[in-house]
Amino acid sequence: MRRKRITRRKALSLVGGGVVLAAIGWGGWHWYSRTRRPSQALEPWHLAGGYDEPRMRALSYAILAPSPHNLQPWLADLRQPGRIVILRDPARTLPETDPYGRQLTIAMGCFLELLAMALAEDGTTADAELFPDGEDGPVAILHLQPGGTPDPLFRHALDRRSGKEPYEERPVPPEMAAALSSHARIVVEPELVRSLAGLARAAWEVEAKTPRALKENVDLMRFGKAEIEARPDGIAVGGPTLEALMAVGALDRTALLDRDSAAFDVMLRLQERVFWATPAFATVVTPGNTRLDQIEAGRRWLRLNLAATGLGLSLHPVSQALQEYRELSMHRRRAHELLAELGEAVQMLGRLGFAPPVPPAPRWPLAARMVRA
Repeated sequence: MRRKRITRRKALSLVGGGVVLAAIGWGGWHWYSRTRRPSQALEPWHLAGGYDEPRMRALSYAILAPSPHNLQPWLADLRQPGRIVILRDPARTLPETDPYGRQLTIAMGCFLELLAMALAEDGTTADAELFPDGEDGPVAILHLQPGGTPDPLFRHALDRRSGKEPYEERPVPPEMAAALSSHARIVVEPELVRSLAGLARAAWEVEAKTPRALKENVDLMRFGKAEIEARPDGIAVGGPTLEALMAVGALDRTALLDRDSAAFDVMLRLQERVFWATPAFATVVTPGNTRLDQIEAGRRWLRLNLAATGLGLSLHPVSQALQEYRELSMHRRRAHELLAELGEAVQMLGRLGFAPPVPPAPRWPLAARMVRA
């Protein structure tokens, strides 16, 4: 029997109250944690640091780095003693929304920075050769030597999250913005915050209404515990609110691809709430847009993320306006007008504020990200 589709009005009422509120209220989170939480996919967060081999121990932290759509594009080769060779997995691409691989290269920078911090925690320093054989070869070859100095930001590595919920109305205090300013530009000016929120929301909607980009995103969604456990990458669609919508037929992959469906309408409205509930933005700008610039942007973004975590702030990347495909060219140009000087490249844009706690993102186990002989 085909499941009856939920009407747009009914789906919106579920989000605003009724079934969804019943699911998340009165012990809803407790129910979710006991029965629907993808514990296997979250195991790498608990295993981090639990390896005897020093390179494996450092890599067990590095795989927790952020990446676009949680694609986890890294591979590590340990076949040469005293070295770690880092490659980008050629099977993990975003041809529609990241056609030049800029965002995935930034993710590699995040990975490399967290890896270097984890090595330093063990008293090891890494001399990195970046793109030694050009773009078609390894991203980096790390030559390991004794003498690393622990980085105080590393203590926040296991607590780092990406809070994608609406943020609290309270502003980011000036002292916190100042503390983060060595990693990124922190935008707190109300007029510019409103402009960036509107730009980010409009760019997100353009992406959602561009069929090929929408399909790429929806294909990467993992709906519910079983899908997340089987494929712990991509966009995890879970938690009590979304599981309740799935349970009543208001949310699935087919519906999200239909721009006339209730699920698509709900998705737009939920995201609109998220963008406008943003007290501050953080942006990373580089002098140019080379692969080395992109790696450096990733390193800075990772450090910003850890520093924000240490201050009790949440950071949520919303970089659709920076993406390099035709439908977003106007938004990309506007982002550079607002945030960059001539010749500079805006690499990352993120919401910054106070958010409720969220669980960590699923991860492939370390063994799945290793190059085998």
